[in-house]
Amino acid sequence: MNKKYIVRLSDEERKKLVAVITKLKGTSQKVKRAQILLKADADGPNWPYYQIAEAFLCSTKTVSEVCKSLVKRGFDISLNGKKRDTPPRAKLLDGEQEAKIIALRLGEPPDGYSNWSLRLIAEKTVELGIVESISHTTVSTTLKKIK
Repeated sequence: MNKKYIVRLSDEERKKLVAVITKLKGTSQKVKRAQILLKADADGPNWPYYQIAEAFLCSTKTVSEVCKSLVKRGFDISLNGKKRDTPPRAKLLDGEQEAKIIALRLGEPPDGYSNWSLRLIAEKTVELGIVESISHTTVSTTLKKIK
C-alpha cells in the first residue's frame, strides 16, 4: 500500500510522542496514535502501513487515518483526537423549561397528593404546556441538577 500521507515530525513532536508512550500518559487510543505516528515518521523508522498495523494490532485504515489527521489537521488533533462539535444527544429542555420544572417541584403538590412524584411532575409539566411531552426520567435528570 502506497503511503498517501507522509508523516514528518519535528524533534519536539517526537519527544512529546515518546513521553506519551513511556509514561502511558493519556488514553489507550492516544498512546496507540503516538506509537503509529512515531513508526510512520518519514525521518524516522518510516515503516509501511501494514507493518505498523501488525505491530500495534490495528487495521491499515486506522494507520492511514491517523497519518491523514496529522497532515490535514495538525499534530495536537491527530494525537488527542477531534472533540465533538455537538453532544451525542441534543438537550431535551432549555434553561427556562428546566427552571419551570424545578419551580413546580418546589411548589405545593396538587390536592390529594402529599408529595410530588416524578410521573406526577411529568404529567403536570405537559398539562401546563411547559413541554409537549416529557418522561419521568427526564424530570429526574433535571431535578438531579439542583442537588
